[in-house]
Amino acid sequence: MPHATVKLGVLMDPIESIKPAKDTTLAMLLAAQARGWELHYLEQTDVYLRDGEARARVRRLTVWDTAQGWFQFDEANDIPLAALDVILIRKDPPFDIEYVYSTYILERAEQAGALVINRPQALRDANEKAYTAWFPQCCPPTLMARSMSRIRAFLDEHGKIVVKPPDGMGGASVFVLTRDDANISVVLETLTQRGTRLTVAQKYIPEITAGDKRILLIDGEPVAYALARVPAPGESRGNLAAGGQGMGVRLTKRDYWICEQVAPALREKGLLFAGLDVIGDYLTEINVTSPTCVRELDKLYGLNIAAQFLDAVARRLTRRKHA
Repeated sequence: MPHATVKLGVLMDPIESIKPAKDTTLAMLLAAQARGWELHYLEQTDVYLRDGEARARVRRLTVWDTAQGWFQFDEANDIPLAALDVILIRKDPPFDIEYVYSTYILERAEQAGALVINRPQALRDANEKAYTAWFPQCCPPTLMARSMSRIRAFLDEHGKIVVKPPDGMGGASVFVLTRDDANISVVLETLTQRGTRLTVAQKYIPEITAGDKRILLIDGEPVAYALARVPAPGESRGNLAAGGQGMGVRLTKRDYWICEQVAPALREKGLLFAGLDVIGDYLTEINVTSPTCVRELDKLYGLNIAAQFLDAVARRLTRRKHA
């Protein structure tokens, strides 16, 4: 399919609220615009179903790589989503019930002919914290449970653990607990809502001090460099949103091995763009909703990761056209 004919829709959080110098979605839009692709913008509140047809209020979008005034809209139109060739789902968590509803609508668009990335069903199936369970050989000791006593026993077993909700992002509500921590009860009561909400617990990995590596996979192929997000002094979380500092690193043999374990399943599910979080030798999360760190890696290594991603999108479009 010629690049100039591609109509690309992007479902994202409000574009006016992004940090353009760091935003991966903006990098994708800039790369698509450079190819002559038409950009169509929509938010979660814009999508709806009418008599089984996925539709949306969309706006034509122009973007610039500037710190101010990085986007402009044309007037809005109401269209069937199948009128778009590609739809990128780039909405940040929380992965709540409204997000799930949106995936139902986008799945109808997919069934009507649009290429939706990442696939809506895969987004529902591959929770970013829970999906690591399909690759236990890559992971540290991990428990997912509602029972506070079970999590306490896991803490007693390992001495120091990380606990977090399964639906968050950016380091929100991530706690490090030790056996003698005075706040164990309140942390577990809060996270599990007194034993009623599933919570993730993992053995603490001391190599976090060297950074929580974000490894990007495009159609199962890893980018050769990762962004190691190093915790700020006095902080246990490496997330950039929590004050971590990004440092570029080459992938290790162990990193490539982890990618080889995970990549076939990602390809099969239609998870074309994913971010693996690796601390030390261990996979801790598989990010599929809106993985980031593209702009940082591009700047550090002179890459154009968004262009690599669009190459993969174009290949998928070509295969669909000739199928």
